[in-house]
Amino acid sequence: MTGSPDWSIVIPTFDRLAALKEVLEAARGQEGPSFEVIVVNDGSTDGTAPWLDERASGGNGGEPELRVLHQENRGPAVARNRGVAAARGRWVAFLGDDTVPAPGWLAAHHRAQEEPLARAIRAEGGCVGVIGRTDWHQRMRRTPFLDYINENGLQFGFALIEDGDDVPFSFFYTSNLSIDREAMAAEPFDPAFPFAAWEDVEAGYRLAGRGLRLLYRPEARVAHDHPTCLQRFAKRQYRAGYSAVVFFRRHEQLGPFLGFHDGEPPPVGGVRDRTVQWLQERLARTLQGLPVRLPRVWERTMRYHYLEGLRNGWSDGVGLDRGGAS
Repeated sequence: MTGSPDWSIVIPTFDRLAALKEVLEAARGQEGPSFEVIVVNDGSTDGTAPWLDERASGGNGGEPELRVLHQENRGPAVARNRGVAAARGRWVAFLGDDTVPAPGWLAAHHRAQEEPLARAIRAEGGCVGVIGRTDWHQRMRRTPFLDYINENGLQFGFALIEDGDDVPFSFFYTSNLSIDREAMAAEPFDPAFPFAAWEDVEAGYRLAGRGLRLLYRPEARVAHDHPTCLQRFAKRQYRAGYSAVVFFRRHEQLGPFLGFHDGEPPPVGGVRDRTVQWLQERLARTLQGLPVRLPRVWERTMRYHYLEGLRNGWSDGVGLDRGGAS
């Protein structure tokens, strides 16, 4: 490729070679602005490294350049930071290694970054982030539970977005996001987060303090290929609670938003509370494959596991390496 591309697509990956193959094929097949693809292999052990090395290219023959970086397993925050540091485009577009972009995905992000609203925001000294629409991959068996976590919170919560031209920082999801490269480089992802949870939203919070305006453009679509059930999502919520402690250490003013009360996690419930929770979770697991909606039960179950992670992260002292709020 001659000169620098307009866009850099950054994809961190760890042990998801089967899904990554589809993501990468769809990413490299995008049309519209000039772009490069940067894949950061975060210490994969499933054959990802040699597979990527065989396909790395300089962008000859009209194909976008595929650049491959390798590192020891240090998590998605470090991987994304490496991708941003290596990027040459004006804008960076983030994908997950399990979010497959639809045709026209990159062009939709480009249009959003060039529309009059985005130009006006930048003219006033702000920066623009664009999130697109993430749906479940067609090969997945859709259930009311999956639709609920995608639309009504917990995972993405697209139905909760009231104004697509002014989206809260809490929707700063790197599964389908574009932003000015220099702005992202100025507020890199914090590597202290122990799991892939909250590290992107925390960066979004810091960027909001520097004038970020987040837009939602659902025409920029990706398909999420990540098999999920109630049990697996409960484990995810535990990790989210554990990681939320790092977020709190950095920004104590967000305590209520993260689940803290008076600067500490809420206390453990009594025997009755735990018994009710156990019964509700058993019910939810039994019925999750049926066309039955149990939003209150789902919310309570996920909240229980989130708070359990929050309390354990607090007792383990996670995030104390930097201490306090910033």
